[in-house]
Amino acid sequence: MLKKDVSPQQQTLAHEVEAASTRIADSVIMSPLHISERLSAATDSTVYLKREDLQMVRSYKIRGAFNFMLQLDETERARGVVCASAGNHAQGFARACKELGIQGTIFVPKTTPRQKIERVRHFGGDRVTIEISGSTYDDASALAHRFADRNDALLVSAFDDLLTIAGQGTVAVEIAAQLEADPDYIIVPVGGGGVVSGIAAYAAEHMPNTAIIGAEPAGAASMIAALKAGRPVTLENIDPFADGTAVKRAGALTYDIVSDLDVDVRPVAEGAVATEMLSMYQVDGIIAEPSGAIASAAIGAPGTGKPITIEPGSTVVCLVSGGNNDISRYPEILERSLVHEGLKHYFIVDFPQEPGALRRFLNEVLGPEDDIAMFEYIKRSDRETGPAFVGIELGNAEDLPNLLERMDASQIEIERVHQNSPMFRLFA
Repeated sequence: MLKKDVSPQQQTLAHEVEAASTRIADSVIMSPLHISERLSAATDSTVYLKREDLQMVRSYKIRGAFNFMLQLDETERARGVVCASAGNHAQGFARACKELGIQGTIFVPKTTPRQKIERVRHFGGDRVTIEISGSTYDDASALAHRFADRNDALLVSAFDDLLTIAGQGTVAVEIAAQLEADPDYIIVPVGGGGVVSGIAAYAAEHMPNTAIIGAEPAGAASMIAALKAGRPVTLENIDPFADGTAVKRAGALTYDIVSDLDVDVRPVAEGAVATEMLSMYQVDGIIAEPSGAIASAAIGAPGTGKPITIEPGSTVVCLVSGGNNDISRYPEILERSLVHEGLKHYFIVDFPQEPGALRRFLNEVLGPEDDIAMFEYIKRSDRETGPAFVGIELGNAEDLPNLLERMDASQIEIERVHQNSPMFRLFA
Protein backbone atom coordinates (compact mmCIF):
# COMPACT_ATOMS: atom_id res chain seq x y z
CA MET A 1 0.00 0.00 0.00
CA LEU A 2 2.74 2.43 -0.89
CA LYS A 3 1.66 6.03 -1.28
CA LYS A 4 2.54 8.21 -4.24
CA ASP A 5 5.39 10.67 -4.00
CA VAL A 6 5.01 13.26 -1.26
CA SER A 7 4.94 16.87 -2.46
CA PRO A 8 6.97 19.64 -0.77
CA GLN A 9 3.74 21.10 0.62
CA GLN A 10 2.81 17.76 2.18
CA GLN A 11 6.31 17.39 3.58
CA THR A 12 5.97 20.83 5.17
CA LEU A 13 2.66 19.87 6.77
CA ALA A 14 4.16 16.61 8.04
CA HIS A 15 6.99 18.59 9.65
CA GLU A 16 4.43 20.99 11.17
CA VAL A 17 2.65 18.00 12.68
CA GLU A 18 5.92 16.85 14.26
CA ALA A 19 6.59 20.33 15.63
CA ALA A 20 3.05 20.56 16.98
CA SER A 21 3.51 17.27 18.82
CA THR A 22 6.33 18.79 20.86
CA ARG A 23 4.56 22.13 21.26
CA ILE A 24 1.35 20.75 22.76
CA ALA A 25 2.91 17.94 24.79
CA ASP A 26 2.19 19.65 28.12
CA SER A 27 -1.41 20.44 27.17
CA VAL A 28 -2.64 17.00 26.10
CA ILE A 29 -2.19 13.39 27.16
CA MET A 30 -0.72 10.68 24.97
CA SER A 31 -3.99 8.83 24.62
CA PRO A 32 -3.71 5.05 24.99
CA LEU A 33 -4.01 2.44 22.26
CA HIS A 34 -6.32 -0.31 23.48
CA ILE A 35 -6.78 -3.61 21.68
CA SER A 36 -10.46 -4.27 21.01
CA GLU A 37 -11.01 -7.99 21.48
CA ARG A 38 -14.51 -7.64 20.04
CA LEU A 39 -13.42 -5.99 16.80
CA SER A 40 -10.28 -8.11 16.51
CA ALA A 41 -12.37 -11.28 16.68
CA ALA A 42 -14.91 -9.91 14.20
CA THR A 43 -12.24 -9.07 11.61
CA ASP A 44 -9.69 -11.79 12.40
CA SER A 45 -7.18 -8.96 12.76
CA THR A 46 -5.56 -6.89 15.48
CA VAL A 47 -7.72 -3.84 16.00
CA TYR A 48 -6.57 -1.01 18.24
CA LEU A 49 -8.73 1.84 19.47
CA LYS A 50 -6.93 5.18 19.76
CA ARG A 51 -8.71 6.56 22.81
CA GLU A 52 -8.95 10.29 22.20
CA ASP A 53 -12.16 10.18 24.22
CA LEU A 54 -9.84 10.06 27.25
CA GLN A 55 -8.38 13.51 26.61
CA MET A 56 -9.20 16.12 29.26
CA VAL A 57 -11.95 17.48 27.04
CA ARG A 58 -12.88 13.97 25.84
CA SER A 59 -11.89 14.73 22.25
CA TYR A 60 -8.86 15.15 19.98
CA LYS A 61 -10.02 18.70 19.21
CA ILE A 62 -7.94 20.02 22.10
CA ARG A 63 -4.83 19.33 20.00
CA GLY A 64 -5.66 21.77 17.22
CA ALA A 65 -6.94 24.49 19.53
CA PHE A 66 -3.79 24.51 21.65
CA ASN A 67 -1.45 24.30 18.68
CA PHE A 68 -3.11 27.36 17.19
CA MET A 69 -3.25 29.49 20.33
CA LEU A 70 0.17 28.59 21.70
CA GLN A 71 1.66 30.28 18.64
CA LEU A 72 -0.08 33.63 19.14
CA ASP A 73 2.06 36.55 20.25
CA GLU A 74 0.93 39.03 22.91
CA THR A 75 -0.58 41.43 20.40
CA GLU A 76 -2.61 38.65 18.79
CA ARG A 77 -3.76 37.32 22.16
CA ALA A 78 -4.98 40.76 23.12
CA ARG A 79 -7.25 40.84 20.07
CA GLY A 80 -9.22 37.88 21.39
CA VAL A 81 -10.24 34.74 19.57
CA VAL A 82 -13.46 33.28 18.22
CA CYS A 83 -14.53 29.87 16.98
CA ALA A 84 -17.51 27.90 15.77
CA SER A 85 -18.06 24.39 17.00
CA ALA A 86 -20.59 21.60 17.40
CA GLY A 87 -19.18 21.18 20.91
CA ASN A 88 -15.83 19.36 20.93
CA HIS A 89 -13.65 22.04 19.36
CA ALA A 90 -15.33 24.51 21.68
CA GLN A 91 -14.15 22.58 24.73
CA GLY A 92 -10.52 22.48 23.61
CA PHE A 93 -10.78 26.14 22.60
CA ALA A 94 -12.29 27.05 25.99
CA ARG A 95 -9.59 25.21 27.94
CA ALA A 96 -6.86 26.90 25.92
CA CYS A 97 -8.45 30.32 26.49
CA LYS A 98 -8.52 29.77 30.24
CA GLU A 99 -4.99 28.36 30.53
CA LEU A 100 -3.43 30.98 28.25
CA GLY A 101 -5.42 33.94 29.54
CA ILE A 102 -7.10 34.74 26.21
CA GLN A 103 -10.63 36.05 25.89
CA GLY A 104 -12.72 33.96 23.52
CA THR A 105 -16.17 33.83 21.96
CA ILE A 106 -17.74 30.55 20.88
CA PHE A 107 -20.63 30.08 18.47
CA VAL A 108 -22.45 26.75 18.72
CA PRO A 109 -25.62 25.64 16.91
CA LYS A 110 -28.88 25.06 18.73
CA THR A 111 -28.54 21.33 18.06
CA THR A 112 -25.42 21.06 20.25
CA PRO A 113 -26.11 18.62 23.12
CA ARG A 114 -26.55 20.33 26.49
CA GLN A 115 -23.79 18.18 27.96
CA LYS A 116 -21.25 19.67 25.54
CA ILE A 117 -22.34 23.25 26.28
CA GLU A 118 -22.05 22.70 30.02
CA ARG A 119 -18.56 21.27 29.56
CA VAL A 120 -17.56 24.31 27.51
CA ARG A 121 -18.65 26.56 30.39
CA HIS A 122 -16.71 24.37 32.81
CA PHE A 123 -13.46 24.56 30.84
CA GLY A 124 -13.64 28.20 29.83
CA GLY A 125 -15.05 29.88 32.92
CA ASP A 126 -15.12 33.66 32.62
CA ARG A 127 -12.63 33.56 29.74
CA VAL A 128 -15.27 32.55 27.17
CA THR A 129 -18.65 33.77 26.00
CA ILE A 130 -20.98 31.21 24.43
CA GLU A 131 -23.39 32.22 21.68
CA ILE A 132 -26.02 29.60 20.81
CA SER A 133 -27.39 30.32 17.36
CA GLY A 134 -28.16 28.63 14.06
CA SER A 135 -29.37 25.14 13.22
CA THR A 136 -26.08 23.63 12.05
CA TYR A 137 -22.33 23.95 12.50
CA ASP A 138 -22.21 25.81 9.21
CA ASP A 139 -24.65 28.43 10.54
CA ALA A 140 -22.48 28.90 13.62
CA SER A 141 -19.38 29.12 11.43
CA ALA A 142 -20.87 31.95 9.37
CA LEU A 143 -21.64 33.86 12.57
CA ALA A 144 -18.12 33.29 13.90
CA HIS A 145 -16.59 34.65 10.67
CA ARG A 146 -18.84 37.72 10.88
CA PHE A 147 -17.86 38.27 14.52
CA ALA A 148 -14.16 38.01 13.65
CA ASP A 149 -14.49 40.61 10.90
CA ARG A 150 -16.44 43.06 13.04
CA ASN A 151 -14.33 42.73 16.18
CA ASP A 152 -10.84 42.12 14.75
CA ALA A 153 -10.75 38.80 16.60
CA LEU A 154 -8.68 35.85 15.42
CA LEU A 155 -10.69 32.95 14.06
CA VAL A 156 -9.59 29.56 15.40
CA SER A 157 -10.97 27.16 12.81
CA ALA A 158 -12.27 23.78 13.91
CA PHE A 159 -10.61 22.13 10.91
CA ASP A 160 -9.75 24.41 7.97
CA ASP A 161 -6.47 25.97 9.09
CA LEU A 162 -2.92 24.61 8.86
CA LEU A 163 -2.25 25.21 12.57
CA THR A 164 -5.41 23.36 13.56
CA ILE A 165 -4.72 20.55 11.09
CA ALA A 166 -1.14 20.15 12.33
CA GLY A 167 -2.29 19.96 15.94
CA GLN A 168 -4.96 17.38 15.19
CA GLY A 169 -2.52 15.37 13.10
CA THR A 170 -0.37 14.74 16.18
CA VAL A 171 -2.60 11.72 16.79
CA ALA A 172 -0.54 10.00 14.07
CA VAL A 173 2.77 10.88 15.74
CA GLU A 174 1.60 9.08 18.86
CA ILE A 175 0.36 6.03 16.95
CA ALA A 176 3.76 5.70 15.27
CA ALA A 177 5.48 5.88 18.66
CA GLN A 178 3.10 3.44 20.32
CA LEU A 179 3.36 0.61 17.79
CA GLU A 180 6.49 -1.35 16.95
CA ALA A 181 5.56 -1.36 13.26
CA ASP A 182 3.31 0.78 11.11
CA PRO A 183 -0.30 -0.42 11.08
CA ASP A 184 -1.88 -1.52 7.83
CA TYR A 185 -4.81 0.85 8.29
CA ILE A 186 -5.73 3.91 10.30
CA ILE A 187 -9.47 4.58 10.17
CA VAL A 188 -10.35 8.22 10.85
CA PRO A 189 -13.73 9.96 11.28
CA VAL A 190 -14.32 12.73 8.75
CA GLY A 191 -16.38 15.87 9.20
CA GLY A 192 -14.71 19.03 7.98
CA GLY A 193 -11.55 17.01 7.35
CA GLY A 194 -9.01 18.43 9.81
CA VAL A 195 -7.83 15.36 11.66
CA VAL A 196 -7.80 13.10 8.60
CA SER A 197 -5.75 15.72 6.72
CA GLY A 198 -3.15 15.95 9.47
CA ILE A 199 -2.92 12.20 9.97
CA ALA A 200 -2.72 11.53 6.23
CA ALA A 201 0.01 14.14 5.69
CA TYR A 202 2.13 12.74 8.52
CA ALA A 203 1.57 9.15 7.40
CA ALA A 204 2.50 9.93 3.79
CA GLU A 205 5.92 11.11 5.01
CA HIS A 206 6.57 8.73 7.91
CA MET A 207 4.23 5.72 7.53
CA PRO A 208 4.23 5.00 3.76
CA ASN A 209 2.86 1.47 4.16
CA THR A 210 -0.18 2.59 6.15
CA ALA A 211 -3.47 3.22 4.38
CA ILE A 212 -5.46 6.11 5.81
CA ILE A 213 -9.20 5.64 5.25
CA GLY A 214 -11.82 8.18 6.19
CA ALA A 215 -15.21 7.23 7.63
CA GLU A 216 -17.91 9.86 7.11
CA PRO A 217 -21.55 9.84 8.28
CA ALA A 218 -23.72 8.93 5.29
CA GLY A 219 -26.23 11.62 6.18
CA ALA A 220 -23.59 14.36 6.17
CA ALA A 221 -21.06 13.15 3.61
CA SER A 222 -19.66 16.55 2.63
CA MET A 223 -16.10 15.35 1.95
CA ILE A 224 -17.33 12.51 -0.24
CA ALA A 225 -19.45 15.01 -2.15
CA ALA A 226 -16.44 17.30 -2.54
CA LEU A 227 -14.23 14.50 -3.84
CA LYS A 228 -16.93 13.53 -6.33
CA ALA A 229 -17.45 17.12 -7.52
CA GLY A 230 -13.77 18.03 -7.61
CA ARG A 231 -14.30 20.89 -5.15
CA PRO A 232 -16.08 21.56 -1.86
CA VAL A 233 -19.84 21.73 -2.27
CA THR A 234 -22.58 22.65 0.17
CA LEU A 235 -25.05 19.90 1.01
CA GLU A 236 -28.65 21.03 1.08
CA ASN A 237 -29.64 18.91 4.07
CA ILE A 238 -27.71 16.83 6.59
CA ASP A 239 -28.53 14.36 9.33
CA PRO A 240 -27.30 15.97 12.59
CA PHE A 241 -27.08 12.65 14.49
CA ALA A 242 -23.27 12.49 14.38
CA ASP A 243 -23.05 16.11 15.48
CA GLY A 244 -19.26 16.16 15.75
CA THR A 245 -18.86 15.32 12.07
CA ALA A 246 -22.11 16.70 10.63
CA VAL A 247 -21.03 19.61 8.44
CA LYS A 248 -22.66 20.74 5.21
CA ARG A 249 -19.41 21.73 3.52
CA ALA A 250 -15.93 20.25 3.80
CA GLY A 251 -13.05 22.65 4.32
CA ALA A 252 -11.33 24.14 1.28
CA LEU A 253 -7.86 23.46 2.65
CA THR A 254 -8.73 20.03 3.99
CA TYR A 255 -10.33 19.07 0.69
CA ASP A 256 -7.09 19.96 -1.13
CA ILE A 257 -5.04 17.81 1.25
CA VAL A 258 -7.41 14.84 1.20
CA SER A 259 -7.66 15.03 -2.58
CA ASP A 260 -3.91 15.42 -3.17
CA LEU A 261 -3.14 12.46 -0.91
CA ASP A 262 -5.83 10.27 -2.50
CA VAL A 263 -7.43 9.54 0.86
CA ASP A 264 -10.27 7.07 0.45
CA VAL A 265 -13.40 8.24 2.31
CA ARG A 266 -16.34 5.89 2.84
CA PRO A 267 -19.91 6.64 4.00
CA VAL A 268 -21.15 4.99 7.20
CA ALA A 269 -24.87 4.71 7.94
CA GLU A 270 -25.97 6.53 11.09
CA GLY A 271 -27.82 3.40 12.20
CA ALA A 272 -24.59 1.41 12.03
CA VAL A 273 -22.94 4.10 14.15
CA ALA A 274 -25.72 3.80 16.72
CA THR A 275 -25.26 0.02 16.85
CA GLU A 276 -21.52 0.44 17.34
CA MET A 277 -22.08 2.97 20.13
CA LEU A 278 -24.20 0.42 21.97
CA SER A 279 -21.61 -2.33 21.44
CA MET A 280 -18.82 -0.06 22.69
CA TYR A 281 -20.85 0.76 25.79
CA GLN A 282 -22.20 -2.71 26.58
CA VAL A 283 -19.19 -4.84 25.59
CA ASP A 284 -16.16 -2.57 25.81
CA GLY A 285 -17.29 -0.18 28.54
CA ILE A 286 -16.56 2.85 26.33
CA ILE A 287 -18.88 5.85 26.22
CA ALA A 288 -18.46 7.16 22.70
CA GLU A 289 -20.34 9.96 21.03
CA PRO A 290 -21.68 9.22 17.52
CA SER A 291 -18.63 10.67 15.77
CA GLY A 292 -16.38 8.70 18.11
CA ALA A 293 -17.93 5.43 16.96
CA ILE A 294 -17.86 6.07 13.21
CA ALA A 295 -14.39 4.62 12.57
CA SER A 296 -14.98 1.32 14.32
CA ALA A 297 -18.52 1.10 12.91
CA ALA A 298 -17.05 1.18 9.40
CA ILE A 299 -14.84 -1.90 9.56
CA GLY A 300 -15.65 -5.54 8.99
CA ALA A 301 -14.33 -8.80 7.62
CA PRO A 302 -14.73 -9.61 3.90
CA GLY A 303 -18.33 -10.48 3.07
CA THR A 304 -19.89 -8.61 5.98
CA GLY A 305 -20.99 -5.67 3.85
CA LYS A 306 -19.22 -3.12 6.01
CA PRO A 307 -17.96 0.04 4.26
CA ILE A 308 -14.31 -0.82 4.95
CA THR A 309 -13.18 -4.41 4.43
CA ILE A 310 -10.30 -5.51 6.64
CA GLU A 311 -8.18 -8.37 5.35
CA PRO A 312 -7.50 -11.07 7.98
CA GLY A 313 -4.21 -10.68 9.79
CA SER A 314 -4.10 -6.91 9.41
CA THR A 315 -3.22 -4.36 12.06
CA VAL A 316 -5.83 -1.63 12.31
CA VAL A 317 -6.14 1.53 14.36
CA CYS A 318 -9.59 3.11 14.73
CA LEU A 319 -9.72 6.63 16.09
CA VAL A 320 -12.25 7.02 18.89
CA SER A 321 -12.43 10.73 18.32
CA GLY A 322 -14.70 11.78 21.16
CA GLY A 323 -16.75 10.72 24.17
CA ASN A 324 -18.99 13.72 24.80
CA ASN A 325 -22.35 11.99 24.66
CA ASP A 326 -25.48 13.14 26.44
CA ILE A 327 -27.19 10.25 28.26
CA SER A 328 -30.58 11.64 27.22
CA ARG A 329 -29.75 10.65 23.63
CA TYR A 330 -29.67 6.91 24.30
CA PRO A 331 -33.36 6.30 23.43
CA GLU A 332 -32.67 7.79 20.00
CA ILE A 333 -29.47 5.76 19.69
CA LEU A 334 -31.30 2.53 20.55
CA GLU A 335 -34.11 3.38 18.12
CA ARG A 336 -31.71 4.04 15.24
CA SER A 337 -29.83 0.83 15.98
CA LEU A 338 -32.96 -1.32 16.06
CA VAL A 339 -34.22 0.12 12.78
CA HIS A 340 -30.82 -0.29 11.12
CA GLU A 341 -30.53 -3.89 12.30
CA GLY A 342 -33.97 -4.68 10.88
CA LEU A 343 -35.43 -5.39 14.29
CA LYS A 344 -37.97 -2.57 14.49
CA HIS A 345 -40.67 -1.74 11.97
CA TYR A 346 -43.70 0.53 11.85
CA PHE A 347 -47.19 -0.01 10.47
CA ILE A 348 -50.56 1.71 10.24
CA VAL A 349 -53.20 -0.81 11.31
CA ASP A 350 -56.83 0.04 10.52
CA PHE A 351 -58.58 -1.74 13.38
CA PRO A 352 -62.30 -2.57 13.22
CA GLN A 353 -64.10 -0.59 15.96
CA GLU A 354 -65.33 -3.69 17.74
CA PRO A 355 -64.36 -5.69 20.83
CA GLY A 356 -61.59 -8.25 20.34
CA ALA A 357 -60.00 -6.61 17.29
CA LEU A 358 -56.69 -5.99 19.04
CA ARG A 359 -56.66 -9.49 20.49
CA ARG A 360 -57.13 -11.00 17.02
CA PHE A 361 -54.24 -8.87 15.73
CA LEU A 362 -51.99 -10.12 18.49
CA ASN A 363 -52.97 -13.77 18.01
CA GLU A 364 -53.07 -13.89 14.22
CA VAL A 365 -50.33 -11.49 13.16
CA LEU A 366 -47.60 -11.25 15.78
CA GLY A 367 -45.05 -14.05 16.04
CA PRO A 368 -43.97 -15.63 19.36
CA GLU A 369 -40.81 -13.49 19.56
CA ASP A 370 -42.41 -10.25 18.34
CA ASP A 371 -43.33 -7.40 20.65
CA ILE A 372 -45.34 -4.19 20.33
CA ALA A 373 -42.96 -1.32 21.09
CA MET A 374 -45.34 1.53 20.20
CA PHE A 375 -49.11 1.82 19.94
CA GLU A 376 -50.77 5.14 19.15
CA TYR A 377 -54.57 4.88 18.85
CA ILE A 378 -57.67 6.93 19.57
CA LYS A 379 -61.04 5.13 19.46
CA ARG A 380 -63.67 6.79 17.27
CA SER A 381 -67.16 5.50 18.03
CA ASP A 382 -68.68 7.15 14.95
CA ARG A 383 -66.56 5.13 12.49
CA GLU A 384 -66.35 1.48 11.50
CA THR A 385 -62.55 1.38 11.64
CA GLY A 386 -59.83 3.35 13.42
CA PRO A 387 -56.15 3.56 12.41
CA ALA A 388 -53.36 2.92 14.89
CA PHE A 389 -49.66 3.61 14.47
CA VAL A 390 -47.93 0.44 15.64
CA GLY A 391 -44.22 -0.19 16.20
CA ILE A 392 -43.22 -3.85 16.24
CA GLU A 393 -39.89 -5.15 17.53
CA LEU A 394 -38.87 -8.51 16.13
CA GLY A 395 -36.96 -11.21 17.93
CA ASN A 396 -34.90 -11.75 14.77
CA ALA A 397 -34.57 -9.61 11.66
CA GLU A 398 -35.11 -12.73 9.52
CA ASP A 399 -38.68 -12.99 10.88
CA LEU A 400 -39.90 -9.96 8.89
CA PRO A 401 -41.05 -11.87 5.74
CA ASN A 402 -43.19 -14.18 7.90
CA LEU A 403 -44.69 -11.20 9.71
CA LEU A 404 -45.55 -9.51 6.40
CA GLU A 405 -47.14 -12.75 5.14
CA ARG A 406 -49.36 -12.97 8.21
CA MET A 407 -50.33 -9.32 7.74
CA ASP A 408 -51.29 -9.97 4.11
CA ALA A 409 -53.42 -12.92 5.20
CA SER A 410 -55.16 -10.94 7.92
CA GLN A 411 -58.62 -9.41 7.36
CA ILE A 412 -57.35 -6.24 9.03
CA GLU A 413 -56.01 -3.60 6.67
CA ILE A 414 -52.32 -2.99 7.43
CA GLU A 415 -49.92 -0.61 5.71
CA ARG A 416 -46.17 -0.66 6.28
CA VAL A 417 -44.56 2.71 7.04
CA HIS A 418 -41.18 2.96 5.31
CA GLN A 419 -38.20 4.97 6.54
CA ASN A 420 -38.54 7.63 3.86
CA SER A 421 -42.09 8.41 4.94
CA PRO A 422 -42.83 11.62 6.92
CA MET A 423 -45.01 9.46 9.18
CA PHE A 424 -41.96 7.32 10.03
CA ARG A 425 -39.90 10.37 10.93
CA LEU A 426 -42.78 11.76 13.02
CA PHE A 427 -42.95 8.80 15.37
CA ALA A 428 -39.64 6.94 15.01
